[in-house]
Amino acid sequence: MDSFKYNPPKEPFLDILFHDEHIMVVNKPSGLLSVPGRLAENHDSIISRIQTMHPDAMAVHRLDMDTSGIMVVGLTKDAISNLGKQFNQKTVTKRYVALVDGIIPDEGEVNLPLRCDIENRPLQIVDFEQGKECKTLYSRLDNSFISNDYNSPDISAVKLIPITGRSHQLRVHMAQTGHAILGDRFYASEAVMNKCERLCLHAFYLKFRHPVSGIEYDFSITPEFLRMLPEI
Repeated sequence: MDSFKYNPPKEPFLDILFHDEHIMVVNKPSGLLSVPGRLAENHDSIISRIQTMHPDAMAVHRLDMDTSGIMVVGLTKDAISNLGKQFNQKTVTKRYVALVDGIIPDEGEVNLPLRCDIENRPLQIVDFEQGKECKTLYSRLDNSFISNDYNSPDISAVKLIPITGRSHQLRVHMAQTGHAILGDRFYASEAVMNKCERLCLHAFYLKFRHPVSGIEYDFSITPEFLRMLPEI
């Protein structure tokens, strides 16, 4: 981690899935921050890029820098407030897919409380005394879902449903099952980390209500490590 240098992908500048005067929905690439970092060299992010067109844009949720997938961003004060309430009230539906090391059981649940590892930020650790409730559901997908360039008999594709939304939740929970996510530089062994050049975790589905019209919108997008998406 100490040798890490931020080098986010430059193209495309923004992969826009939907855009009107109230919201923008984008497909965030792995390696790009959701919001600007504290240091000037870490300013480039989804939000800073959107703010070149919409100066008032703000994040209402985030994805880890290493995680790819769908984000919705509010472009006005009212839209930001409305979307923020939807996320806080857990009326938004989120689904993820990942490639993990080894052959994971067909389905299961991970219920392990997490807290920040103060001495090793931004890492999270399991703590049954001070950790916050944290629950993830997972189900294994057939290996026919996996793209040829990523397929291997010793990995599994999984659909992940976060019941809670803690930082690094899916990454820690998968590692705790003994099936760390491929490419995970924080929680996987060096061998598993090196199986892929990127973290193979992707937010493939997002459903919410438009903050002005109230119409239900849903978006899905397939990552390069899968051939197709599972059912929601």
